[in-house]
Amino acid sequence: MLANTRALAIGLITGLLLAIFLQHIFVQDGTQPASGPALWLGSDNMATAALRNSLQMAQQVLRGAGYKSARFAPFGPHPPPIASSISSTALRPALSSTSAASKAFSTSSANMASSKSFLDAVKDRRTFYQLNKEAPISDKQITDIVNTAVLNVPSSFNSQSTRVVVLLNKEHETFWGFVGDTLKPMVPEEQWGNTEKKLSGFSAAYGSILFFEDPEPVENLRKAFPLYAHHFGDWSEHTSAMHQFTLWVALEAEGFGANLQHYNPIVDQKVQQHYNIPLEWKLRAQLVFGGRAGEPGEKKFEPLEKRVFVHGAKE
Repeated sequence: MLANTRALAIGLITGLLLAIFLQHIFVQDGTQPASGPALWLGSDNMATAALRNSLQMAQQVLRGAGYKSARFAPFGPHPPPIASSISSTALRPALSSTSAASKAFSTSSANMASSKSFLDAVKDRRTFYQLNKEAPISDKQITDIVNTAVLNVPSSFNSQSTRVVVLLNKEHETFWGFVGDTLKPMVPEEQWGNTEKKLSGFSAAYGSILFFEDPEPVENLRKAFPLYAHHFGDWSEHTSAMHQFTLWVALEAEGFGANLQHYNPIVDQKVQQHYNIPLEWKLRAQLVFGGRAGEPGEKKFEPLEKRVFVHGAKE
């Protein structure tokens, strides 16, 4: 027991000498050395604290106190500050900008004003009929936005029944050519001029997104949950509507203008044959988007008192 105590005391004294040695190397009146490690210590530094601890423990052990009963001296009223080569003030702007970005509504990192919140993007969504072929973002970014929306927009019972076809550039024009070819025999000759002008406006845009619903997952849910079978058709429409709205807001947030059209089902079969789309899919809507060549019309609002009813809210 005595030998063990002496060995421990010798070890502590060795640590004491090492602490003194480190203090002379790294500490010069509490200032950072002219050249030295990036990590440095303040005036009440770790070397000084280690020196006090080693001395006190050696004294207590030599007096007969065991190792576990030896008490450590505190580092002082506060733990010693440890400054690294990257200061907290240097980190603060990066952290604050990250926080701001997390609150901003952004569908791509390339173009959209990062200060726009999600609700601002919702409020700014309007119907633009005057469109051109200018695109504020690339085709790849458009595709990325569509993929993000389809992957994350919810659906009833996670049916994921929405199918999206993106038509850009010449393919977009081809689609609206199909619509015109289909409509012309159906529209009275005296009215065709106005219809043709409207379709030309859609064709003048940059692209279209066709929203289909696949009935297969819907039918599978009807069989799996017969109690709710009569609801799944409606819920499928809700799913499609959420995709339409999400992409409308997202594309306009990037600087596009857009409008939503419904030339289905008259054009469905021709489009399905041309683009090799399963015939059982049902076309629900077409989102036309492009550069803004005009301003949206005035939007009128019904009073919220007639539309929103809140119960149980706290002051």
